[in-house]
Amino acid sequence: MTARIQVSHQRPDNDRPPPVRPALGAVAWKEIAHLLSNLPLALVGFVYTVSMVATAGGLSVTAIGLPLLAGGLLVSRQLGRLERARARALLGVRVDEPTPLPGPRAGGFFPWLWAGVKDPVAWRTVLYELVRMPWGVLTFTVALVGLLVLWPVLPYVSRWLSNVDRLMVRGLLSPSDELERRIAELESDRGVVVDTAAADMRRIERDLHDGAQARLVALAMGLGLAKEKLLEDPDSAAAMVDEAHGEVKLALQELRDLARGIHPAVLTDRGLDAALSSVASRCVVPVKVAVDLPERPAAAVEGIAYFTVSELLQNVSKHAGARGASVEVWRTGADGQPGARLSIRVSDDGRGGADAVGGSGLAGLAERLHAVDGAFVVDSPEGEGTVVTAALPWRGRG
Repeated sequence: MTARIQVSHQRPDNDRPPPVRPALGAVAWKEIAHLLSNLPLALVGFVYTVSMVATAGGLSVTAIGLPLLAGGLLVSRQLGRLERARARALLGVRVDEPTPLPGPRAGGFFPWLWAGVKDPVAWRTVLYELVRMPWGVLTFTVALVGLLVLWPVLPYVSRWLSNVDRLMVRGLLSPSDELERRIAELESDRGVVVDTAAADMRRIERDLHDGAQARLVALAMGLGLAKEKLLEDPDSAAAMVDEAHGEVKLALQELRDLARGIHPAVLTDRGLDAALSSVASRCVVPVKVAVDLPERPAAAVEGIAYFTVSELLQNVSKHAGARGASVEVWRTGADGQPGARLSIRVSDDGRGGADAVGGSGLAGLAERLHAVDGAFVVDSPEGEGTVVTAALPWRGRG
């Protein structure tokens, strides 16, 4: 059984107009109204666009040039919104609204400025306004003449001209599918990262409260009693101190385990090879570890890879019923090149049947990798063991 995390996207309902008829019906009148309104709106949009580009371009060598261009493009976005609403009302074209740009308070002035200057939605609207000026003159003239002398063929002419308008709206005023998909995914992934971080903080707090903290409180109380008995009953005090010594060792071990769960020192000091070998040594079945990396990735990538393998090996220990397992880590592609990945494969010869959907631990692990633009695939046929392959974007320590 192979499980993948996928994002599905539904296309909007069919927005094609009904077949054209010789008689002028409601749809034909809406199309004619759209053609007649093309010229005045095209004139406003053309004058604004030319003035904005010329003014911002002329002032580009000054400090106000780029902010003026970003503000002008923001207004162009609103012109595009108006045109989408008009096309929706008169032509029946359903075009999704693009994702709003973040404000200057969200990430700072200069990131906002750069995002506004390179906004593809606004620049496509600029192109739309420039192209629509001559088209608006043509459609207005043809529609007006049609109302006067071409009445019998006007429904067919208006349909043909309106279809060109529909194409322009879809082609120039629609959001970029890939860009919008990535924005939506990243917004969703941000929520997953925040939830995961909050869950990890709660786990650490719980482990401290129920483990090391409770043991240290008991240790302090024991030492206090030993201090009181030190003079009147030295033997009992010595026994209590000896017991407290054992409690100290247990508290230290719990703190080490907790620190290892946050970020192991061996990973920081010696890298993935040593850290994964340490994890493998704690697995209940023999594990072969093979790490083939030309250099160390960024600390964040190392940490994600470490905890991914650690959780997968815990699953092997608890659920696989395996006699052995293996861990392989390697890099595909060159550092700095698009598509370079840190790849991980964890396999075992256990009972199989692992499920990476629903509320399982594998599903949560897949979500966390997906949140950092990673990939996660589980191949686990019943009775044939499990192979989990994961990939993370490679980021060198540069």
